Amino acid sequence: MYSVRVEADFAAAHFLSHYHGKCENLHGHNYRVRAWARGESLSDGGMLLDFGVLKKCLREACAGLDHTNLNDKGIFANDPSAERIAKYIFDQTKALLPPEAAGLLHAVDVYETPTSMARYKPDK
Repeated sequence: MYSVRVEADFAAAHFLSHYHGKCENLHGHNYRVRAWARGESLSDGGMLLDFGVLKKCLREACAGLDHTNLNDKGIFANDPSAERIAKYIFDQTKALLPPEAAGLLHAVDVYETPTSMARYKPDK
Protein backbone atom coordinates (compact mmCIF):
# COMPACT_ATOMS: atom_id res chain seq x y z
CA MET A 1 0.00 0.00 0.00
CA TYR A 2 1.31 3.44 -0.94
CA SER A 3 0.51 6.68 0.87
CA VAL A 4 1.17 10.32 0.06
CA ARG A 5 0.49 13.35 2.23
CA VAL A 6 0.30 17.08 1.57
CA GLU A 7 -0.25 20.01 3.91
CA ALA A 8 -2.03 23.35 3.88
CA ASP A 9 -2.94 25.88 6.54
CA PHE A 10 -5.45 28.58 7.30
CA ALA A 11 -6.28 30.96 10.13
CA ALA A 12 -9.81 31.24 11.49
CA ALA A 13 -11.86 32.13 14.54
CA HIS A 14 -14.57 30.04 16.16
CA PHE A 15 -16.38 29.20 19.35
CA LEU A 16 -18.17 26.05 20.46
CA SER A 17 -21.75 26.76 21.45
CA HIS A 18 -22.35 23.45 23.21
CA TYR A 19 -19.07 23.33 25.08
CA HIS A 20 -18.74 24.61 28.63
CA GLY A 21 -15.25 25.95 29.19
CA LYS A 22 -12.85 28.39 27.63
CA CYS A 23 -13.58 27.18 24.07
CA GLU A 24 -17.13 28.54 24.30
CA ASN A 25 -15.56 31.99 23.93
CA LEU A 26 -14.57 33.38 20.55
CA HIS A 27 -10.93 32.49 19.84
CA GLY A 28 -8.73 31.63 16.88
CA HIS A 29 -6.31 29.06 15.58
CA ASN A 30 -3.67 28.78 12.92
CA TYR A 31 -4.91 25.46 11.58
CA ARG A 32 -2.58 22.94 9.94
CA VAL A 33 -4.31 20.48 7.60
CA ARG A 34 -2.91 17.24 6.22
CA ALA A 35 -4.57 15.26 3.44
CA TRP A 36 -3.65 11.63 2.92
CA ALA A 37 -4.10 9.62 -0.26
CA ARG A 38 -3.69 5.87 -0.30
CA GLY A 39 -3.67 3.17 -2.98
CA GLU A 40 -2.18 -0.08 -4.13
CA SER A 41 -1.00 0.82 -7.62
CA LEU A 42 1.16 3.48 -9.20
CA SER A 43 0.82 5.29 -12.50
CA ASP A 44 3.16 4.55 -15.38
CA GLY A 45 5.25 7.44 -14.05
CA GLY A 46 5.62 5.71 -10.68
CA MET A 47 3.28 7.98 -8.70
CA LEU A 48 0.21 7.22 -6.65
CA LEU A 49 -1.09 10.79 -7.05
CA ASP A 50 0.72 13.93 -8.13
CA PHE A 51 1.54 15.97 -5.00
CA GLY A 52 0.71 19.16 -6.91
CA VAL A 53 -2.81 17.99 -7.78
CA LEU A 54 -3.61 16.94 -4.22
CA LYS A 55 -2.06 20.10 -2.73
CA LYS A 56 -4.00 22.38 -5.10
CA CYS A 57 -7.32 20.74 -4.20
CA LEU A 58 -6.56 20.82 -0.47
CA ARG A 59 -5.58 24.50 -0.61
CA GLU A 60 -8.78 25.33 -2.50
CA ALA A 61 -10.83 23.47 0.11
CA CYS A 62 -9.18 25.47 2.90
CA ALA A 63 -9.32 28.84 1.12
CA GLY A 64 -12.98 29.42 1.92
CA LEU A 65 -12.25 29.01 5.64
CA ASP A 66 -9.23 31.29 5.85
CA HIS A 67 -9.67 34.47 7.93
CA THR A 68 -13.33 33.76 8.70
CA ASN A 69 -15.44 33.14 11.76
CA LEU A 70 -16.26 29.47 11.23
CA ASN A 71 -19.48 29.87 13.20
CA ASP A 72 -20.82 31.93 10.30
CA LYS A 73 -20.72 28.83 8.09
CA GLY A 74 -23.97 26.90 8.50
CA ILE A 75 -22.30 23.61 7.64
CA PHE A 76 -20.79 23.50 11.13
CA ALA A 77 -24.12 23.91 12.98
CA ASN A 78 -22.57 26.65 15.16
CA ASP A 79 -20.11 24.15 16.65
CA PRO A 80 -17.11 24.15 14.29
CA SER A 81 -15.11 21.47 16.07
CA ALA A 82 -11.89 20.14 14.58
CA GLU A 83 -13.77 16.93 13.78
CA ARG A 84 -16.41 18.76 11.74
CA ILE A 85 -13.77 20.87 10.02
CA ALA A 86 -11.86 17.71 9.04
CA LYS A 87 -14.96 16.15 7.46
CA TYR A 88 -15.80 19.37 5.62
CA ILE A 89 -12.28 19.64 4.19
CA PHE A 90 -12.26 15.95 3.25
CA ASP A 91 -15.55 16.31 1.37
CA GLN A 92 -14.46 19.52 -0.37
CA THR A 93 -11.06 18.12 -1.35
CA LYS A 94 -12.60 14.91 -2.70
CA ALA A 95 -15.07 16.92 -4.80
CA LEU A 96 -12.22 18.99 -6.28
CA LEU A 97 -10.02 16.03 -7.20
CA PRO A 98 -10.21 14.58 -10.72
CA PRO A 99 -12.65 11.62 -10.78
CA GLU A 100 -9.86 9.09 -11.24
CA ALA A 101 -8.09 10.39 -8.11
CA ALA A 102 -11.05 11.08 -5.79
CA GLY A 103 -11.17 7.48 -4.57
CA LEU A 104 -7.56 7.70 -3.39
CA LEU A 105 -8.31 10.33 -0.73
CA HIS A 106 -7.94 8.43 2.52
CA ALA A 107 -8.06 10.87 5.44
CA VAL A 108 -7.80 14.50 6.50
CA ASP A 109 -6.14 15.64 9.72
CA VAL A 110 -6.88 19.06 11.21
CA TYR A 111 -4.49 20.42 13.83
CA GLU A 112 -5.74 23.23 16.06
CA THR A 113 -2.37 23.25 17.80
CA PRO A 114 0.83 21.27 17.21
CA THR A 115 -0.36 18.74 19.81
CA SER A 116 -4.14 18.59 19.18
CA MET A 117 -5.49 16.98 16.02
CA ALA A 118 -8.75 15.48 14.72
CA ARG A 119 -8.94 13.08 11.78
CA TYR A 120 -11.77 12.28 9.41
CA LYS A 121 -11.51 9.00 7.54
CA PRO A 122 -14.70 7.58 6.05
CA ASP A 123 -15.57 3.91 6.36
CA LYS A 124 -15.17 2.47 2.90
